[in-house]
Amino acid sequence: MASEKTILEKKEKVSALAEKFKAAKCIIIAEYRGINVLDVTNLRATLRSSNTEYKVIKNNITKRAFEEASIEGLEDALLGPNAVIINNEDYLAPAKALYEYSKENEFYKIKGGVIDGKVLSAEDIVALAKLPSKEVLVAQLAGALLGNITKLAVALGQVKEQKEAA
Repeated sequence: MASEKTILEKKEKVSALAEKFKAAKCIIIAEYRGINVLDVTNLRATLRSSNTEYKVIKNNITKRAFEEASIEGLEDALLGPNAVIINNEDYLAPAKALYEYSKENEFYKIKGGVIDGKVLSAEDIVALAKLPSKEVLVAQLAGALLGNITKLAVALGQVKEQKEAA
């Protein structure tokens, strides 16, 4: 049986992790089976550039931290070797990085996660990762608006020419 000291240490780990989960904007669970150290080191470096933590945590501790943080629905994802990816600022950057990595490594799987307090399936996270960045979306919107304004200006110019000709 575990000593009281060990139990206390685990409770502290669970509480600290639960606090991280509560503060996180994005939590993703991914299965890392079958990848080598060099690949995971490169993935960690990519994630670090967006202030994202990549940790391998025992499933039991993660499960208890989810319970303490009142996050339900990810119990099925906590089977097998898992990594926990946490970001407090952005949800798109880690989702995109993990999706790109999973495309290159067939064994690496996104299993689910939590974004802004909402539990999402792996499919939802992948769909989110496929979205263009905010800058691209703004540029597309600006292009669409500019196209309509240009069409309006041309039409008004033609109306003016017709009135002058008549």
